[in-house]
Amino acid sequence: MTTPVVSIAYHSGFGHTAVLAEAVRAGAADAGAEVHLIKVDEITDEQWETLDRSDAIVFGSPTYMGTASGAFHVFAEGTSGRWFTRAWQDKLAAGFTNSASKSGDKLHTLQFFQTLAAQHGMTWVNLGLLPGWNSSTGSENDLNRLGFFAGAAAQSNNDQGPEGVHKADIATAEHLGRRVTQTALVFARGRSAA
Repeated sequence: MTTPVVSIAYHSGFGHTAVLAEAVRAGAADAGAEVHLIKVDEITDEQWETLDRSDAIVFGSPTYMGTASGAFHVFAEGTSGRWFTRAWQDKLAAGFTNSASKSGDKLHTLQFFQTLAAQHGMTWVNLGLLPGWNSSTGSENDLNRLGFFAGAAAQSNNDQGPEGVHKADIATAEHLGRRVTQTALVFARGRSAA
């Protein structure tokens, strides 16, 4: 069985989303993937080729004004050539985001990622966790403490730097990286059996 290639295509405005990207990377590597971190606002031709040969692409961006950052939108529009040739057809996709508010309309960013993936013919990998911190016995330290299903969502105070990213949100992003890699392994076994 070959090692799955997972690429994390992300933008980080102030460093918080970069912390999450690193957590996704750690989770994917822990599950056995070859992992590449790609900053979409600095993407090179070689990194575009890495995305093309990836088994899974995890999209990440802060949520600004209810959607992904402008830099991520530029990247998304830049994928149109791949859309036209179906270069990413049947790859896996997933996503993560961060904002200062607990909701902050982060779901819209995750849905933007899902739509981008769907247009490319990719298969979306959800978070696969029940919501945490939604009962009297729950805790802000629970995995998926903000209760998102589509992907990993984090909340970071707007008066703190990247060191303020909540440990539960980091652990949730690590979970997403592991889940994407495990799903890629299942898909690879299925393809080889077919």
